[in-house]
Amino acid sequence: MSHPRILAFVLAGGRGKRLFPLTSFRSKPAVPFGGRYRIVDFVLSNLVNSRIYSIYLLVQYQSQSLIEHIRQNWVLSPVLRDHFITVVPPQMRTGPEWFEGTADAVFQNINLIREFDPELVVVFGADHIYRMDIRQMIDFHLTNDAEVTVAARPVPIEEASSFGVIVSDSEYRIVSFQEKPRQPASMYGDPNRAYVSMGNYIFNRKGLEDALARAERKKQNDFGSHVLPDMIDTGKIFAYDFSANVMPGTTPYEEKAYWRDVGTIPAFFSANMDILGSSPNFEINNVNWPIHPTRYEGPSARIWRADIKNSVLAEGVFIEKARIVNSIIRCGVTIESGVSVEDCIIMDGTVLKKGCKLKRVIVDKMNVIEEDERIGFDTEADRFRCHIDSSGIAIVPRGGRAKKKHHVKE
Repeated sequence: MSHPRILAFVLAGGRGKRLFPLTSFRSKPAVPFGGRYRIVDFVLSNLVNSRIYSIYLLVQYQSQSLIEHIRQNWVLSPVLRDHFITVVPPQMRTGPEWFEGTADAVFQNINLIREFDPELVVVFGADHIYRMDIRQMIDFHLTNDAEVTVAARPVPIEEASSFGVIVSDSEYRIVSFQEKPRQPASMYGDPNRAYVSMGNYIFNRKGLEDALARAERKKQNDFGSHVLPDMIDTGKIFAYDFSANVMPGTTPYEEKAYWRDVGTIPAFFSANMDILGSSPNFEINNVNWPIHPTRYEGPSARIWRADIKNSVLAEGVFIEKARIVNSIIRCGVTIESGVSVEDCIIMDGTVLKKGCKLKRVIVDKMNVIEEDERIGFDTEADRFRCHIDSSGIAIVPRGGRAKKKHHVKE
């Protein structure tokens, strides 16, 4: 099926409060993930792999790290005019306010839509870990002559109360929305599951402009809460079943239609662990649909002697003599002799000195963990030197130095 002219907006302004302290100095989409990625790399890879090359990235909170990441790693062909990923901070064209919501973010940049003159506008979030062939969703949108298509993910009915629920008929036409309902409506023909919104949308350009203008007059600013419910009466708003998206290169052992909102520390930690193992829930190495990683200019990994099991090691890692189990070690990490790392995420440029032991810990970038330090074994002791999430996971914030606790006389 031939496709019309497409413009994409990626909403990458999320503050990510629930990911604190990983979001102390960066926005949620800029948080490192896996061995060589950042969260934003997943939506950008899905767009580029789907041959959507005209992309505006709307940023807001703590955006410098994200801006630098895009500048260094996401330069498309400057020869082709419509191949670009451009970072757009709040322009404040309608007043001094920052983006007040998802719809307001696009409304404040409606001039970009008019200048590009697309037929379709793709609006996706930047906060999730998944693979998706967006062209299949576009085909669905065109086949149904839709004004709006919303990506929908089937989940067990008992889990749906945590999400925005979509109610659709037998033809996938959306008839209502439920925002985190106590008693979610089930999918048509399946009483055990419900459709939940993924926060990814395809709009016809004219319908989007009209809907944003109505929302602005009503002082409404969110797609999920305001714009989409207001468009239901058109009868042309449809749900695209994400589980029907056929992804080339998917292995039999992967979780079908894998998608994770990594908005909390436990969810972030769990999603990182999902890429480990001989049969991971999410196979990060798919040559048919690559997630494009951060470029690293440095030496190869060097391992002198180590006991390593079920772990990911990135470039520039140096391991002298250590034990590493069920862990992700990012670029440029140094691990000295006698170190034990189990169920951990160790981010770029960190040094783990001799004899230190870590279990179920996230160490943010550019840290030094001192000799014989122990983190993850005594929650009360860890509170003096780390952030302890309610899940019990210890996080050493970026650039901090986890040191031995000094003995102080009572």
